[in-house]
Amino acid sequence: MSADTALIVIDAQESFRHRPYFEETPLPGYIERQQALIDGARAAGIPIVQIFHVEETGVFSLGSGFVVPLQPLKLAADAVFYKRRHSALVGSGLDVWLTQNGIRRVIISGIRTEQCCETTTRHASDLGYLVDYVGEATLTFPMTDVSGRVWSPAEIRARTELVLAGRFARIATVEEALAGEGQREAA
Repeated sequence: MSADTALIVIDAQESFRHRPYFEETPLPGYIERQQALIDGARAAGIPIVQIFHVEETGVFSLGSGFVVPLQPLKLAADAVFYKRRHSALVGSGLDVWLTQNGIRRVIISGIRTEQCCETTTRHASDLGYLVDYVGEATLTFPMTDVSGRVWSPAEIRARTELVLAGRFARIATVEEALAGEGQREAA
């Protein structure tokens, strides 16, 4: 594995358990794939970066006690950053850390698939990073559009992967991301 790669774990935090839309049902599958990605990165010597979303009040505030790793994930992050925007690259210091550590390729995972994970993917690509988007190591929840249609997490993930694929990222499985094979050149 290249020394210029980092795993970014976005917003995998207990705060989400306290949102009305949170569902336990998809959690075991997400935890299994996210943990496999974390464990594989650790074994390959890939630094693990944990991102926490924070807000001034509520369950995403530091004072809530919920801005901690989502249980039962085990991360032992090499670096931790706090963000207040959808992109983990805005105002968190992550961009500086990536540059200082010679990172050119990022592996994106975490919560929510179509929000902070997708936004960070697009932003990283626009900054010139090679990006592997590991949809199976992301989690989201049902959403209702303006016409009243409920979109399932699987539909949201498929839509996110569709719009990112080949434009902003390589869509990869856990194993493909860890192998780093077939990575495209930065656009």
